[in-house]
Amino acid sequence: MTLTDINKDIYRKHLNVVIVSFVLGFAILSLAIGQLLISQFGSATEGESNFTFNLIGVAIGLAISAFILSRCRQHPYFKEIYYVWQLKQLQNAIYRKVAKIKPKAMEGDVTALQIMDFYYRSLAQVYQLDNNTLTMNELESNHQIIKDKAEQYRMTLTQTSFDKAVLSQF
Repeated sequence: MTLTDINKDIYRKHLNVVIVSFVLGFAILSLAIGQLLISQFGSATEGESNFTFNLIGVAIGLAISAFILSRCRQHPYFKEIYYVWQLKQLQNAIYRKVAKIKPKAMEGDVTALQIMDFYYRSLAQVYQLDNNTLTMNELESNHQIIKDKAEQYRMTLTQTSFDKAVLSQF
């Protein structure tokens, strides 16, 4: 995956529209399907609960909404959202191995230093896009430690792309 500059305003605008659309679509589908199931299969006796039909309606509504969202992810409107989603998945994969990678990076392992550099660069990008500035100072100081370690071993870290397969080494 390659780090790409994303327009924050477009990303936030598209993300907000997608979130609101998903929630509204999910709610409408859940209610409509639940009511349809109750009208077709519900009992007419008063006092009986139709909880099961409503729950089935929610499950079906969620499945349909998720299916529609997954089918739309390749649309140009979703470009920034899908990029950030993929980046967050990659960050999660790296995070699960950070406990093994970071000590190797401190020992000067080239691959580990590159992984940590990419990880911190990608985190900084996502934090800025999501307005998560509270932990930015800590992130920058951790990234500086990796940069200093690379400099100590006479390495230049300018990597803006990353292959997930590299993680299998750790």
